[in-house]
Amino acid sequence: MMNQRPIKPRPFAAASSSSLISSSSSSSSSTSSIPSSSKPDQILPKMGRRSMLKSTLATILCILAFYALFYTSIYPNSHIQTNLQLQTNPQTLTPISPLRIYMYDLPRRFTYGVIDSYEIARGGKVNGNEDVVTVQKYPGNQHAAEWHLFVDLNKTRRSEAYVTRVLDPDEADLFYVPFFSSLSLVANPIRGGIVPREGYSDEETQESLVLWLEEQVYWKRNNGRDHVFVCQDPNALYKVIDRVKNGVLLVSDFGRLGSDQASLVKDVILPYSHRINSYKGEIGVDNRKWLMFFMGNRYRKEGGKVRDLLFQLLEGENDVFIKHGSQSRESRRMATQGMHTSKFCLHPAGDTPSACRLFDAIVSLCVPVIISDYIELPFEDVIDYRKIAVFVDTESALKPGYLTKLLRGVKKDRILEFQKELKKVQRYFEYDDPNGTVNEIWRQVSLKLPLINLMINRDKRIVQSHLSKPDCSCLCTNQTGIRSSLTR
Repeated sequence: MMNQRPIKPRPFAAASSSSLISSSSSSSSSTSSIPSSSKPDQILPKMGRRSMLKSTLATILCILAFYALFYTSIYPNSHIQTNLQLQTNPQTLTPISPLRIYMYDLPRRFTYGVIDSYEIARGGKVNGNEDVVTVQKYPGNQHAAEWHLFVDLNKTRRSEAYVTRVLDPDEADLFYVPFFSSLSLVANPIRGGIVPREGYSDEETQESLVLWLEEQVYWKRNNGRDHVFVCQDPNALYKVIDRVKNGVLLVSDFGRLGSDQASLVKDVILPYSHRINSYKGEIGVDNRKWLMFFMGNRYRKEGGKVRDLLFQLLEGENDVFIKHGSQSRESRRMATQGMHTSKFCLHPAGDTPSACRLFDAIVSLCVPVIISDYIELPFEDVIDYRKIAVFVDTESALKPGYLTKLLRGVKKDRILEFQKELKKVQRYFEYDDPNGTVNEIWRQVSLKLPLINLMINRDKRIVQSHLSKPDCSCLCTNQTGIRSSLTR
């Protein structure tokens, strides 16, 4: 709604009004001294001034009425727009209308074909039926967001609170690319240090996907800026990331991505799928015998070297359970039991800043202790992580005795407060909850649309430049630009 300066009354009218009121006041005071024997013609000037005052006030009212009529005729829906603004809940950031999303009907090799290849590499058989979404089951792993979003958009009945699927691409605000990029990484893994000569190739599949997209008119239209990709595994789409970086990337962290490839401006942070069972009991500390719990790979690269150092510090603590272990059914069973019976759960950085262990802890109501200086967290616009987790910088955590002393000093009431807040936010990390993770991911994507439109329009007018590195205003935007807007 445009702001319009109110029409002011004419100067002469305002001046007449004030002068008349002043005159009237002085006249009123003078009349009290007029003898009762005064002649009628002496009172006539006073009556004339009153008549002029009434006439001026009537003129002002007419001007105001005309202004109201004029404004309403130009902005007939101004009251509606105001009401719509008030209906937007700042707590949930609910959009006024759902975002319209078009899901590409990709060739089968990029969706069910990836599942086929995964099963074949492990000796499984594939029935090849591609007509029903749930015929083939996506292998359970921590990167299952790509499957959950795909299934959600294929539902005939869905809430459509934040996004609605459209079948006509001309009606779409955004375009969803349903490539199972994380599963593709492990669809045909290296066996015994030998890369198979024949069979599935993730790199070739990535390359084929981008070639297919680059032929699509809607990709060419805005250089892929209005396209959405899931690349939850830190290495997903690594071969072609520079060719799809304009799009909205749904990632779990920025650990393997450069500042010119990803940012919080355009991308969305996803939670990993938790791998252990959620805690269904009530809050409390009496059944949580361990001060702190950790079970995972002790030896990691890059920022994950902190793990081995923490092992050395904590292995001798009687009330701390810390054990080296890898992903397996038995390990998950032990982790479930350990997290459900511990007050705090350690979350140190691994090869990348985040891991599914954090979300295992949240659904276990085990207060996360996060030692990862560069971590990004999902849904931070609605979740205050200080209320559900303890953050410790790496330097302090590696001081002998610091961490255990800090946690032992946390009183029971404070732990209960953490658990209450954890219980409140559990649903945000449940992919199978109708009001859970999938719903929140779509909400985050819908909030990106104004920024995407800004980037699209900005790209169309940026003139050619050669920056040695992107600055904050050009983050993830066109680094070459146009030579002249007249040539487009």
